[in-house]
Amino acid sequence: MTKKIVERVLQESDHMIKTKQTIRQIAKIFNVSKSTVHKDLQERLIQIDNEKYKQIKAILQFHTEIRHIRGGESTKLKFMVKNAN
Repeated sequence: MTKKIVERVLQESDHMIKTKQTIRQIAKIFNVSKSTVHKDLQERLIQIDNEKYKQIKAILQFHTEIRHIRGGESTKLKFMVKNAN
């Protein structure tokens, strides 16, 4: 791994630990694809810092568990906006 990739992985992981944001949100902030963030946090981070990887894994597990709730809220908001017009 290049130094640039290692720095990006650590920045992404620090940001996720601090803010608890989703992969999609972090991808926008760091101007990379969702696939890149996912690969950084799931595959590369474990090689760099195992303790941070464990924290990230817990956050991603939480996001997976509440995914159906977020999707329902998004759909509800979409139809509320549509019906208001």
